[in-house]
Amino acid sequence: MGKNAIRRGSRKAARIEQRRAEGVALASARNIRMSPLKVRRVVDLIRGKDYREALDILNFTPAIAAEPVRKVLESAAANAENNLSLGTDRLFVKTCFVDSGFSFKRMHPTTMGRARIIRRRTSHITVSLAERPRKTARG
Repeated sequence: MGKNAIRRGSRKAARIEQRRAEGVALASARNIRMSPLKVRRVVDLIRGKDYREALDILNFTPAIAAEPVRKVLESAAANAENNLSLGTDRLFVKTCFVDSGFSFKRMHPTTMGRARIIRRRTSHITVSLAERPRKTARG
């Protein structure tokens, strides 16, 4: 690491400190062997929901993509509880998104000696949880 990098500090450490100050817990799973379109259908179900409600939705969703999304959600809740000392009863899904990863390319023989490419797509799942603000009594 060079002199300037030491002086300015780590960008990753700065992002972690910023999330800690905001009270946002993040978890991600990379290179999941499922198509991003299929995983996005499941992620759209839990966006903006409370943590417990999102967990119930994922437990009863028959889609095969619900399992890795549930694991990432539970990991984010564990990060919130252990790293940020947040209670799981007030957490909600602040953001969740799915990005496409790399694609495995496979050849499939077709007629007249030709070949077609079959793409086995992968996904990156990211979930961030935050604490709901407390309701203040006016009056």
